[in-house]
Amino acid sequence: MSSRTVIRGGLVVTASDEIHADVLIEDGRIAALAASGTPAAGAWTAERVINATGKYVVPGGVDVHTHMELPFGGTFASDTFETGTRAAAWGGTTTIVDFAVQSVGHSLREGLDAWHAKAEGNCAIDYGFHMIVSDVNQDTLKEMDLLVEEGVTSFKQFMAYPGVFYSDDGQILRAMQRSADNGGLIMMHAENGIAIDVLVEQALARGETDPRYHGEVRKALLEAEATHRAIKLAQVAGAPLYVVHVSAMEAVAELARARDEGLNVFGETCPQYLFLSTDNLAEPDFEGSKYVCSTPLRPKAHQAKLWQGLRTNDLQVVSTDHCPFCFVGQKELGRGDFSKIPNGLPGVENRMDLLHQAVVDGHISRRRWIEIACATPARMFGMYPKKGTIAPGADADVVVYDPHAEQIVSADTHHMNVDYSAYEGKRLTGRVETVLSRGELVITEREYTGHAGHGVYTPRSTCQYLN
Repeated sequence: MSSRTVIRGGLVVTASDEIHADVLIEDGRIAALAASGTPAAGAWTAERVINATGKYVVPGGVDVHTHMELPFGGTFASDTFETGTRAAAWGGTTTIVDFAVQSVGHSLREGLDAWHAKAEGNCAIDYGFHMIVSDVNQDTLKEMDLLVEEGVTSFKQFMAYPGVFYSDDGQILRAMQRSADNGGLIMMHAENGIAIDVLVEQALARGETDPRYHGEVRKALLEAEATHRAIKLAQVAGAPLYVVHVSAMEAVAELARARDEGLNVFGETCPQYLFLSTDNLAEPDFEGSKYVCSTPLRPKAHQAKLWQGLRTNDLQVVSTDHCPFCFVGQKELGRGDFSKIPNGLPGVENRMDLLHQAVVDGHISRRRWIEIACATPARMFGMYPKKGTIAPGADADVVVYDPHAEQIVSADTHHMNVDYSAYEGKRLTGRVETVLSRGELVITEREYTGHAGHGVYTPRSTCQYLN
């Protein structure tokens, strides 16, 4: 049975073009585009016609940094693959790439299989996996080659969290050398965890236990130092490097310098660093714990440099690092000791809207919005043009977006499985109206019409963004 949908009368916005066009969808893929009102478009017939007059028609968002059900600090991220992908759809995101975790002493395969089991049959939208490599040895290095062959083409390492995910420089170099050979992309959490642990210990000894000290001990200079070191190790290995959740202007400067030298070095930032700051971490009555994440929120002065990096393409991607923990019962584990607050913020539902607000505010253009939220993440992680654009042959992951609708962000109305919003009370212009995933309606005029199990695992090719 063939199924056809036509989206009529909208402004189609991709990373490269803006055109008033009708979009024909057939059997889950984009079949054709034609200028609205032309005979070609007028001749299309379909079982379903969506009127997008006065709206944008944009690719579904691609969020390449989420942590559903992540074990951390004795608890688990509060969103499951079912609740998290449903919330993502509400926010106009139609593909996530989550992180499977290798535990020390176990194989990459065991970790990947465990994450497949969590996700399979539960996702409302399509998903892929990166692999967190916590234990670099000869066996795991060989496994990296096998994972690349089956579509897990990116590997995350940590310079932070000694005793949990941490890799030393030698382990990092070995993994980078392997990725240089097998085409994988190393993703780096760049903070000097060894030095940070000393500062944490000293702060607690001084009685500095409130959430705001989380930001003070995880110094911007230690993010910059680790970013610089990761770049140099990647240069030695001849491997590309993707630095996750860049928060500090000093780290942006390190990335810009490397890119000016022609290195395949890339940077991601997140909405929390663009819209929140250490002022939030300092909120009284332990409210600041809601904003504890790593890398931490920075003083507001850093925001201008992050926006500049997004405009100059020294930062290429905005992902969420969605890793929610409820205030009651989870964030509260750190009362009296900031180092015990689970690290992470909810955000998978808010990213596309926050970045549209950045368009309204003049930080970025419409096309750049789509580039950093859809097209480049898809290219960076080997999913383009199947994902991240509206073009013949692409998956029909399409969002009808109302650029004039106004909303107030609130935990009362969001769909993430967490008891607070990091953006509570924030007024935004622009809102998702209808979402299609591979041609199927997931959100229909602000109603959820999707279902768990529609989303399928998406194997990826290697990075398509290299020089």
